[in-house]
Amino acid sequence: MENFVSNGFLALPTIFIVLNLLGALIALVWRRTGIAVALTSGFALYVAATPALSSYLLQRIEAAVPANVDFRAAQAIVVIGGDVRLGNGSDVPDALGPNSLERVVFGAAAYRRLHLPVLVSGGRVAGAEVSEAALMQAALDENFDIPVTWNEDRSRTTWENALYTAPLLAREKLTTIVLVTQAWHLPRALWAFERVGMTALPWPAPRTALRLGAPDDFLPSIAALHDTALALHEMIGGVYYRLRH
Repeated sequence: MENFVSNGFLALPTIFIVLNLLGALIALVWRRTGIAVALTSGFALYVAATPALSSYLLQRIEAAVPANVDFRAAQAIVVIGGDVRLGNGSDVPDALGPNSLERVVFGAAAYRRLHLPVLVSGGRVAGAEVSEAALMQAALDENFDIPVTWNEDRSRTTWENALYTAPLLAREKLTTIVLVTQAWHLPRALWAFERVGMTALPWPAPRTALRLGAPDDFLPSIAALHDTALALHEMIGGVYYRLRH
């Protein structure tokens, strides 16, 4: 049910496309009702694809991330996976997706500044040959010459990132971590890690700039629709986590 709502049938842009088609079918029987459904869903899809809305939603989420964090009490750095670019199982290997790559870069910056041991967290997504953690470890080692001390390779969600990371660090009596991910993902991730008994300090990932000043901020784009989907995923996920965990 979680994937059905956040990544499946009820997620953007699928829900609005389906409602648009449904409205057209309803119009064959109830003309005004069908037209109203199609126009409403079409307008909602348009608005969801504008940078004005996507940047506003992301800013609202990122506002919950504390600023000016004191890292002196930190004991370890935790980099959590975001996505994988699937290979074909033979000559094209699996690779880190753009979100995971960005987190690896942030993690490298955190290590350069803090010189703390690093844990990477992320299991194997459906269809992948290797885990996100293994891909991140290889990237940190080969591209940044940064050692990875712990590899948590079972988790498939943000909640599991926290749930499976906590005992690995507890064995070393480490409870205060620097959590590395995108700013829009940090509120839900921080909550999850704190829920399992850890003190999580957010690494200062770049925040989203509000876009309301140019005409093209109100024109739809694929990038903006993707960002709106991310924002809604985080909002729904945050509520879902609090209700379930």
